[in-house]
Amino acid sequence: MSSNELPPYFRINPDQAHADLDGPVTTTGFAAIAGAAREGRDDLASRGLAEDGRRHLRLFSTWEITRYLIPVAQAHFRRVLKQNPDLPQGRSETAAGAKWFTLDEVLRLRAFFGREGSKAKEYVPYRPKGLPAKMVAVANFKGGVGKTSTAAHLAMSAALDGYRVLVIDLDSQASMTSVFGGKVDDEWQTVFPLLARHYAKHLQTDNQRRLDRGDAPVPLDDTLTEALGVTAQSLVQKTHWPNIDLIGAQLNLYWAEFQVPVWRMQGRGWKLWDALTDTLDADGILDEYDVIFIDTPPALGYLTINGLAAADILLVPVGASFLEFDSTGRFFDMLHTTFQSIEDGENLAARALGREEMAFQWDAVRAVVTRFDAGQQTEMAGLMQAYLGKTLSPHRQDFTALIGQAGEQVQGIYEADYRDFNRETYARGRETFDATYAAFKTLLLGAWRRDELAQQAAAE
Repeated sequence: MSSNELPPYFRINPDQAHADLDGPVTTTGFAAIAGAAREGRDDLASRGLAEDGRRHLRLFSTWEITRYLIPVAQAHFRRVLKQNPDLPQGRSETAAGAKWFTLDEVLRLRAFFGREGSKAKEYVPYRPKGLPAKMVAVANFKGGVGKTSTAAHLAMSAALDGYRVLVIDLDSQASMTSVFGGKVDDEWQTVFPLLARHYAKHLQTDNQRRLDRGDAPVPLDDTLTEALGVTAQSLVQKTHWPNIDLIGAQLNLYWAEFQVPVWRMQGRGWKLWDALTDTLDADGILDEYDVIFIDTPPALGYLTINGLAAADILLVPVGASFLEFDSTGRFFDMLHTTFQSIEDGENLAARALGREEMAFQWDAVRAVVTRFDAGQQTEMAGLMQAYLGKTLSPHRQDFTALIGQAGEQVQGIYEADYRDFNRETYARGRETFDATYAAFKTLLLGAWRRDELAQQAAAE
């Protein structure tokens, strides 16, 4: 705009503006908009699908395996395969071309190197025996901070590292479910029946007390009765990753935010915040996986409270801007208020009855700077680090061209074939998420080791 031109918000003609305006929008109009968006979403999502209409994980080359997945020299890797013809041998696209392997084959090869290879090398990731899976919640009530992207890439990183991973989508927008190609028809294929089951069991216990007092029991409705027959395993879906499973989400899951408080009003003694933890534990899910990632809604509702209460590790993605820093501070303030109020209410009764008081506890809590632009945000990130100290992870997750291109293809960066770029671009692009995973894995291993030492001390 030249110095003589007026800004575009001057000289807008009301008659022309009226002519350009569409008619009023009704609730039916919302349905039309939703339908158009659904068609677009299905079209975009289909770009990540194979000809059979399903998502498939790409293959991994010898170069990629020996650089990122199994720490051996390529020559030694090839020698081991030649000496062990029963191991996966990979496939070549040309007679003398590179060998490519499925991730399932990579996992088998990693297990072999773990058994037969040098004990000085980390072929198999650290996982203490006899301890449950660690649950990791990724949360912030500010949208657009890369919450789902961070959770999805951490899940993929852990899977590539050899861990058995379960992803639980608590967000009715179901973005995480889309990332992993989940199909969820209604709320009965989400965590909703697990919450309902937990309340139903509480009501059954409460009814027994009523009967013992000579009072009439409260009948279980059809929803609660049906939920009693649902197990967590029945909700788990396989994904196109051989060692990532999913409990998905769907729009109807949002109704849990309305139903849970109704149950809480009917059953004042129901510990709703323990519903997810208790049902996963009771069903043995914590023994079937190594790491469980929980993607929470961008709000501190009942689903988020369940996810946070279940978590051993809490990760809070945040952008390096004043507004996001301010919002994240308010998020932590709300976490304090919410969980402190639960503790105060429970412990008031516990003290009156002479019982042990409760206290929520997390192994670690870290804020993570996401979508970082070093050219624009270094000073702000430094200020945030100064105020938050160790709570803010020193690693800043850059936004790179590789991340943007992977997002356009409806896939994670670890699902992108480096041949679509080149090796150097691919290596630079994945560095930021590799570093994010390294920071997370440090927390994971530290927490497991602390538990392991405590277990050993208790046994002595």
